[in-house]
Amino acid sequence: MKKIKFAAFLLFVIVPASCAPQSPVEESYNPYEDISVETLAGIMEERRDSFLLINTHIPYEGDIPDTDLSIPYNEISAYLDQLPADKDAEIVLYCRSDNMSRSAAEDLAELGYTNLKNLDGGFIAWRDAGYPFETAP
Repeated sequence: MKKIKFAAFLLFVIVPASCAPQSPVEESYNPYEDISVETLAGIMEERRDSFLLINTHIPYEGDIPDTDLSIPYNEISAYLDQLPADKDAEIVLYCRSDNMSRSAAEDLAELGYTNLKNLDGGFIAWRDAGYPFETAP
């Protein structure tokens, strides 16, 4: 009798529950694209005038050559007058390791910017790959 009750339990409780529609797994949204140092070097060589390059690191420790702006990552929204009016303009952000630039990219996405890139590994990765870096005086 116990076996019959157990079988009924399986048929009426466990099996239907396992056949219930599953909720879709949410994909995480990333408002920016991580790019490698090689990718950044390539686009700087091919089309340097087509994007804005921003250093977001504090305290200031230096720049990748041809950096357009140095804006503290936690004050990016205070510098809207220096950012493109076109929210689809390409903006590449970097900092020392990429934590601050990720935060700045998220803030810019919240402000409506849609074409954001983050230098994966920051200027440490840039310098370690042998690319030039201008240190702070």
